[in-house]
Amino acid sequence: MRRAVRRRNAQCGQASSAAQVFGELLTHQREAAGLRQADLARQLHCDRTLVTRVESGNRVPDEPFVTTCDQILSTGGALLRLWRRIDWYPQVEHPDWFQRRADMDAEAVALREYQAQVIPGLLQTEGYARALFSQVDSGEALEGRVAARLSRQQRFMNPQGPLLIAVLDESSLRTAVGAPHVMGEQCAHLLAMGERPNIVVQVAMFDSGTPIVRPSTPVTLITMPDGHEWVYSESLDRGHFNDAPVAVAKHSRSYDVLRADALSAPDSAALISRIMEGYRQHEHHRSRRGDVAQEQLQRKQRRQLHRGSPRFPRRRPRA
Repeated sequence: MRRAVRRRNAQCGQASSAAQVFGELLTHQREAAGLRQADLARQLHCDRTLVTRVESGNRVPDEPFVTTCDQILSTGGALLRLWRRIDWYPQVEHPDWFQRRADMDAEAVALREYQAQVIPGLLQTEGYARALFSQVDSGEALEGRVAARLSRQQRFMNPQGPLLIAVLDESSLRTAVGAPHVMGEQCAHLLAMGERPNIVVQVAMFDSGTPIVRPSTPVTLITMPDGHEWVYSESLDRGHFNDAPVAVAKHSRSYDVLRADALSAPDSAALISRIMEGYRQHEHHRSRRGDVAQEQLQRKQRRQLHRGSPRFPRRRPRA
């Protein structure tokens, strides 16, 4: 069972209308700059369909997309200001077992996370989340889970938002979720998030030279506005909460040791950049192989067509 979460008493349909208003403003600014959708997409290094979907109100843009549009279209930050004022996810659904954690994310002043195998939900891109959830869902159920995942991220995107410290096991960067370009975009997103004043991203390497004691499961230390602290962990389909002082102290100490042994934020960014380039090169090679295969197929088809066509004698010049 799932239950709806209503934020700021938003009514169904408000998000879509707000998205349409944003899309209309983007369209106006783009046309005023004399650019076609394809021109803007080329400068954004994205597919034209993404621009089309944002302008039609069918796609929620992320902050880097909006910021770059402001720069390209010389809008003075108007798009970003509107983007930050919109509640893009006024009504989403979380699994019942996760609802309590989602409610805490909406109020917490600090989160300290450790994650292995997959990127933490608060730092996932839409493409990564969709590729991850598509392994178990499809259609409306898939879109609902992606929207619910992205809805939790908004308040952390604000520079004055809660503190988020994420220690990623290197395996979460090396484990490919979706196509190489999805992982490349995810790595780029991690780099952008790590530049925010309220977000710290560190990587615990496979071989750091010192034995690192890692938690056996993903764990989050949550600090609420009143200073109360919780330890949150997950099993396959259940969330576990513990606020016993002894448990909180134990996990806080383990987390601090883990952070001390992990790469620094700048060194982590350098590692993520190298991994990102690896994914991009892989995608480039895969694209070239696809082009070569397509060209070979076309040559084969032309040869078959030539062989099946009637043959006419060629006129030879007289001596």
